Amino acid sequence: MSEKVVTYELDGEVAIIGLNRPDKRNSLSPELQSQLLEAVLRAGEEAKCGILFGHGENFCAGLDLAWAAENWQEGKNKKLPFRYNRNGHQEIIARGNIPFIAALHGATLGGGLETASAAHIRVADETTFFGLPEGTRGIYIGGGGSVRIARLLGFSCMQDMMLTGRVLKPDEAERKGLVQYLVPKGQSLAKAKELALRICKNAPLSNFAITNSLPRLQDMGYDDGLYFERMVGEYTRSPESITRLKQFLDKTAPRLKMPD
Repeated sequence: MSEKVVTYELDGEVAIIGLNRPDKRNSLSPELQSQLLEAVLRAGEEAKCGILFGHGENFCAGLDLAWAAENWQEGKNKKLPFRYNRNGHQEIIARGNIPFIAALHGATLGGGLETASAAHIRVADETTFFGLPEGTRGIYIGGGGSVRIARLLGFSCMQDMMLTGRVLKPDEAERKGLVQYLVPKGQSLAKAKELALRICKNAPLSNFAITNSLPRLQDMGYDDGLYFERMVGEYTRSPESITRLKQFLDKTAPRLKMPD
């Protein structure tokens, strides 16, 4: 029986998923990746929002290099010279059934940053640091980061990090749009739970459209994007839409206001 390296808790309508190899800085072993995929798929079936976090002092320091050094030796893992997986945990997080929030602290590096970038919202505490050290390891990223991280940070910043080993501090990451919220030490999971409760109040169909249609719209040309937007808008209208509009008109729904 494999070791339990991912925890799962359903707290009301929120699935809370924890990377649980703290002695290895939650590095991505095959077992962790497999269990994380199972947890993410489960969350998509029984929750309205998911949260990813890391047990111990780090979110995730990336690929398990000890495993890679052993298993990537010549003569091992010769099934295929090239394998492309659209069903890894990052892709299911990014374009699955529900929104995900990544609660970050400590090392968020390599594949850990790729996993965080697949989430729809990222909350970092002041201990978080971000890096892409693959260049110094003689490897290349493989969890969709070339697409997702580059779109968050910008191509030039990502290339700089990969070529020079530059590490981003949490305030730099916030300024560059890599994270949306920056909180004091130890508060990222609490903030993520607060945001998840807000998200759960939305219409599920609207949440699905936001997390699945909006990213695809960014890949389209101007005219195609407008056309697709109209189609998605029509698709998301439902009896729940009418109920929520009536609640707003009856002044029983909360209003937007200036933040405190």
